[in-house]
This record gives sequence, C-alpha cells and structure tokens, in this order.
Amino acid sequence: MRKGQAAMEFLMTYGWAILVVLVAIGALAYFGVLNPGRFLPSSCTIGPGFGCTDFKVLADGSWTIVIQNGMGKALTGVDLDFTSGYGTGSGAGSCSPTSVTDGGTTTCTGAAESIQAGTAGNKVKVDIGFDYTESGSSLSHTKTGLLTTNME
Repeated sequence: MRKGQAAMEFLMTYGWAILVVLVAIGALAYFGVLNPGRFLPSSCTIGPGFGCTDFKVLADGSWTIVIQNGMGKALTGVDLDFTSGYGTGSGAGSCSPTSVTDGGTTTCTGAAESIQAGTAGNKVKVDIGFDYTESGSSLSHTKTGLLTTNME
C-alpha cells in the first residue's frame, strides 16, 4: 500500500510542475514573447551588383529605398516595384534619377498603400523587382530581391 501511495505522490508532484511550465510557455507564446520574427534584423537585398544603402517603410504603406549601382557600368531605365509578399499588397514605384552612373545611387519611392497599411513596429516582408538597362545596351534586365523591416 505504501509503494502505491509514494508512486501516486511522485506522479502528482511532477504532473503539477509540468502543468505550470506548460501554462507559462503558453502565456509567453500568447503575448508574443516567443515570436522569432521580433528578433530578425532588418535587411534589403536585390542581387549581385546592387546594394540597398537605406530603406524605410511607413505605417501608411509608402516606402523609400536608396539603391547603389555596383555593376561597373552606367544604368538607364531604372525602376523598382514591389511584386509580391505576404501580408502586403503590390505596388509600382518610381526611381529618381532613372539613369545612374557606376557607383552612383538612385532613390526609389512608392505611394502610400503600396503595401498594406499597418502600425509602427509591425514587421513587413516584400519581394521587390528591380528593372534596369545597361548603358549602351537595348536589353532590359530584372533582378529580384527581398526587403524585411519594421514599419515606422
């Protein structure tokens, strides 16, 4: 009889401890403390030869990206669009200037609501399409990239 009572007390004690730990983990997950997206850094990549020197997405859905040309040639017909992404819309942008010297930069912007509006601090992830033509060529090229950042 004593062995059965000891075994039951052992199981009950550890059962309550495990239940408390599960409730604590559930509460942390519910309140977003365990969300790994909160810890990912902001990043912007387009492809070899291009660098995002600065970028910003506002809570109203407007965006700005500064792109540096490292292709070794001047570019013409430069254009950047958000082509897809989760939790976002799609939107066309415009770049100024549309001709960029080697090593030069262009600033691309998109209107408000190009991306689904949110609140400041929300994480946004969108695919971007970067179109350009190399100087002296008639062929248009498209590079794809990814922008991940928090809305401001």
